[in-house]
Amino acid sequence: MLTVLTATQEGPAPEDVKAGWVALIIFLLLVGAVALLGFSLFKHLRISRESRDLGLYGDSTDSPGSTGSPDSTDDPATPGGSTQSS
Repeated sequence: MLTVLTATQEGPAPEDVKAGWVALIIFLLLVGAVALLGFSLFKHLRISRESRDLGLYGDSTDSPGSTGSPDSTDDPATPGGSTQSS
């Protein structure tokens, strides 16, 4: 029991413990990078939402089920669409 108490009381000397300026600078740079990426993400999401509202992607916001193109039944990827075989 005595060895456990002495082991927990020992530690580095106060003059050996220093604040790491390099680590702080790296951390602040990482925080800045995450903030820039977040702003860029929100900007691109806003542009995408505006483009979708303008109908640039082929889907219309007027009717939830419409794809905006009258030829949607010819697309083999859509259910009920015609399939092409070779």
